[in-house]
Amino acid sequence: MNGNSCEEDIRILQNNPSPLQTKHMPGNKYNCNPSTPRSRLERLLRERELRKNRSFQQLNEGELEFSGSDSFSNDVENWGTVDEEEFMEKPRTFSDSNERQEGRPSKQRLLVVANRLPVSAVRRSVDSWQLEISVGGLVSALLGVKEFDARWIGWAGVNVSDDIGQRTLTKSLAEKRCIPVFLDEEIVQQYYNGYCNNILWPLFHYLGLPQEDRLATTRSFQSQFDAYKKANQLFADVVNNIYQEGDVVWCHDYHLMFLPQCLKRYNSNMKVGWFLHTPFPSSEIHRTLPSRSELLRSVLAADLVGFHTYDYARHFVSACTRILGFEGTPEGVENQGKLTRVAAFPIGIDSERFIRALELPQVQDHIKELKERFAGRKVMLGVDRLDMIKGIPQKILAFEKYLEENPNWRDKVVLLQIAVPTRTDVSEYQKLTSQVHEIVGRINGRFGTLTAVPIHHLDRSLDFHALCALYAVTDVALVTSLRDGMNLVSYEFVACQASKKGVLILSEFAGAAQSLGAGAILVNPWNITEVAASIGYALNMPADEREKRHQLNFMHVTSHTSQEWAATFVSELNDTIVEAQLRTCQIPPSLPIRDAVDSYIQSSNRLIILGFNSTLTAPRDSMERRGAQIREMELKLHPDLKEPLKKLCDDPLTTIVVLSGSDRSVLDDNFGEYNMWLAAENGMFLRLTTGEWMTTMPEHLNMDWVDSVKHVFEYFTERTPRSQFELRETSLVWNYKYADIEFGRLQARDMLQHLWSGPISNAAVDVVQGGRSVEVRAVGVTKGAAIDRILGEIVHNKGMKAPIDYVLCIGHFLQKDEDVYTFFEPELPFEPPPPIPRAKVADAVRASMSQFSPGKSGSKVARFRKQRSLSAIERRVTNNLTTGGWWPTTRDRMALHEGSSVLDLKGDHYFSCAVAKKRSNARYLLGSSSAVVALLKDLGEYSVSS
Repeated sequence: MNGNSCEEDIRILQNNPSPLQTKHMPGNKYNCNPSTPRSRLERLLRERELRKNRSFQQLNEGELEFSGSDSFSNDVENWGTVDEEEFMEKPRTFSDSNERQEGRPSKQRLLVVANRLPVSAVRRSVDSWQLEISVGGLVSALLGVKEFDARWIGWAGVNVSDDIGQRTLTKSLAEKRCIPVFLDEEIVQQYYNGYCNNILWPLFHYLGLPQEDRLATTRSFQSQFDAYKKANQLFADVVNNIYQEGDVVWCHDYHLMFLPQCLKRYNSNMKVGWFLHTPFPSSEIHRTLPSRSELLRSVLAADLVGFHTYDYARHFVSACTRILGFEGTPEGVENQGKLTRVAAFPIGIDSERFIRALELPQVQDHIKELKERFAGRKVMLGVDRLDMIKGIPQKILAFEKYLEENPNWRDKVVLLQIAVPTRTDVSEYQKLTSQVHEIVGRINGRFGTLTAVPIHHLDRSLDFHALCALYAVTDVALVTSLRDGMNLVSYEFVACQASKKGVLILSEFAGAAQSLGAGAILVNPWNITEVAASIGYALNMPADEREKRHQLNFMHVTSHTSQEWAATFVSELNDTIVEAQLRTCQIPPSLPIRDAVDSYIQSSNRLIILGFNSTLTAPRDSMERRGAQIREMELKLHPDLKEPLKKLCDDPLTTIVVLSGSDRSVLDDNFGEYNMWLAAENGMFLRLTTGEWMTTMPEHLNMDWVDSVKHVFEYFTERTPRSQFELRETSLVWNYKYADIEFGRLQARDMLQHLWSGPISNAAVDVVQGGRSVEVRAVGVTKGAAIDRILGEIVHNKGMKAPIDYVLCIGHFLQKDEDVYTFFEPELPFEPPPPIPRAKVADAVRASMSQFSPGKSGSKVARFRKQRSLSAIERRVTNNLTTGGWWPTTRDRMALHEGSSVLDLKGDHYFSCAVAKKRSNARYLLGSSSAVVALLKDLGEYSVSS
C-alpha cells in the first residue's frame, strides 16, 4: 500500500469535507491549517455556519424567497406543498446551468426521488398537458435550500402508454425541473395500491399484515413484491440516465426501499441517502414481513438512512441486528467493515410563511369572522386526514366524556374537527367515515341546542388562509394520532399562536411528541379518561403556564424549519461520504490474485498458513442459522476445498499449516486425511498429521484461574438461552452467536464486569472479545507468539535447508491474533533508508552465532528497531550478544537457526489476507471463504505431486 498517497488523500478530504465547503490548501501533519475541520463535528458545525452565511448573503442580495402550501397537506406524511402560481413560475434558485455565479461556486445537484412528483399532469390533447400542483410533496422543504440545484424524479400520477404523450409530458415537466417515471396500470395497481398501501403502510403503522387466506396471501405477497422491485428499478433507470458525477441522490419513503440497492449496483460511488416519513416499527413487527431481509439489505445500501425520531432509527438498527445479524453501532449498522449511518432528522415547516400569513387582510377577515361566530366559547381544533391512524373516534369520545363530567362547560366549548377524506373507494375508510359521523351525530343530539352544537365536523379540506385563521383563534389543539410519522399540524398550530398562546394536546405516538413534548400535554389516545382530563387541564390552564409552554414549542418550530431539515440531511450525507473515503484509505486493498499465483509459481519453498473458522468453512447466511444451528456448531471444511487442499499438501515444495483457535479434536476430524501441520488452540498444540500432538506452550504457564472463570461462564450460559462455553487447555470461550444479539451483548458486558472485579483481577490473562464471544486466555497465547515456535518444529522435522521464499497467510483472526500477519513483515530501520527485510536481521543474528563476538555483533543488532515484539529466543540472543554470558541450549539453537532465520522473504513474496474483515493488520483482503476456495484452486493447478 502506498502510505504517502493515502495520507495525502486524507489531508485533501479533511481540507475539503464537502463539495459545499470552500477549498483549502492541503497541509501536512506537522503544519495544518488551523481552520481545517479535524473531526466530523467540526466539519458539520462549519458547514452549518457557511449555510447560514450564504442564506444571509442571498437575502441581502435580494434573491427571491419561495413559500409553501396554500392548502392543508392531506397526504400520508403531512408534507407541505407550494402555491401553484409560485411553483409554476420558474424560480431563480433553479438555474438552467451549473455555471458559477461571480465569486460563488456552482450549486451541487440534488436529485430528489419520491413516489410522486410535486405536480400532477392532466392531459388536454394528444400533445398537450396541463400541470397542476400535487397534494403533498417535498417542495416546501427544499425550495428554501438555495445552495442546491434540485431535480425532481417521480410518478406524475397519470398512466401514459403512447410515445407521443410520454415525450410531450417529459418536455413540459422538464421546464419545472421534474423528470417523470412512467408506470403502467398493472404496476401501479400491484406496486402502489398493493404492496405499498396494502402491506407496507399498515405494517409500519402497527396495523399488521392483511388477514387473508394463507395460500392466497403468499401468492399476493410475492406478485406484489415483484411489482414493487420492478417499479423501484424503473425509478433507478431514470436516475441513472440523468446522473452526473458528484450528484446527491435523495430517496424518499417506503415506496422506494429497494431503490438504494438498485442505484449502488449501477454506480457504487453514487451518493445515496434514504429517508422514511412514516414510523418504522419494532423488530418484532417488521419480522412478520415475508420480504423483511431483502428490504433491510436494500436500504442499507444507502450511505445515510434518516428517520424523524430516534425511536424509529433505533427500531431500524434493532431490526438489522436481530434479523440480518449485522452489528449495530452508535453510528448506524456495520457489516464486514461497510458502515451505513443511521440518524434522526426531525422535519419541520416553513414557519415564517405561517407567521407572515397572519398579517394578510384575507386571513384577518377570517379571524374576525371566527371570533364573532364563536364569541364566549373556547375553541378546540382537530385537523386530520380521515384515516385509521389519526385517532379521530378516540378524540371525539374523549370530548364526549369531558362534556359528561363537566356539564358547566357544555355551552362554553366547541370542537372543530376538519377530517379530510382519503381513499374513499376503500371499504375500511368508508366504515371509518360512517363511524365518525355516527358518533358526532349522537354527541350533537345529546348535548346540542337549537342554536349551537358542541362539535362542528367538516369532511373536506380548508384553503391555506382559512386554515391559518382557524389556527390563530384556537384555544386548544387536539392531536390524538394512534401512530404517526411526524404530524406537522401541531407545528402549524404553534406557528400561528403568537398572540393566543393556545395549548397543544399531543399524542405520545406521534413523531412530533419527540420534538414538542416539552411544551405540549402528552397523552395516550387510547386512554379516553386521560385525554378527557387533559382537555380539562388545558381549558383551565393559567396564563403564565400557557406562555411558558408556548415559548418552548415556538422556539423549536421556528428554529427547526423544513429548509433546515433538508440542508442538514444533505450536509450529513456529504460528510458521511467524506468519512467513508477516510475509512477506505485505511482499508487494505483486495488481494491481487494474479500476483499471488505468479509469486507462488516462481518460488521453491512455500509456506501457506490458513485459519479455519470463516476461512476454510462453508459460508452460511445469518438467517440459515435459525434452522441449522446444530450443524453450524460443528465446524466443517468447505466441500469445494478437499481437492485443491490435497493437491497443495502433496506438493513437496509447499508446507500447509492450519492455525486455529479450535480444539485439537476439531482439527483432527476435518484435516486428519491431509499431509499438513495442524496448530490447535492458537498454536499451543502442534502436530504433523502423520505424527502425534506436541505442545508449544511456554514453560511455567499459570492456569490457576481456570476454575473460577469456568464457574462464571457456566452461570452466564445458564441465564443466556442458546449460548455455550468451551473449555480448552489454554483458554475458555463463551459464545453467544445463536442467542438474541442484544441480550447477548448485555450479558457479555455483565460478564466482563464480573471477571474484572473477581476471578481475573490479579491473574496473568488476556480477555479477548470477538464479534459474538468472550475468551479468556493466558498471557502470551496468541497466534503470532506461537508461529516462531511452530516454524522451528517444521524446519526441524523436514530437515529444511532451502530458505522459505514464499509465505501466504490467510485467516479471519481476532484482533489479538493478528500479530501473525506482522510476524513476517520486513523490519524498519531507525533511519529513513529503504526497509531492511526481516531475513537480513535474522542473517545478522545467524552470523553472530557462527562468529560469536559480543563486541562486534552487538552494535549491529542494536541498529534495528522491531515492528513486532521479538520472540523469546530472539530476545535472549539479542540481549546476550550485547552483554555476553549466555549460550542457547541445543533446542533453542535449532529453533532460532532453523525456524525464524530460515525465512528469506522479499516484500512481494509475502501475502497476508484477512477474510471478510476490513479492519485488519493484513496487507490484503478476501471477501469470503468462497474467495479463499477460488485462490487455493488456482494455486493447486500449479502444484506438483510428490
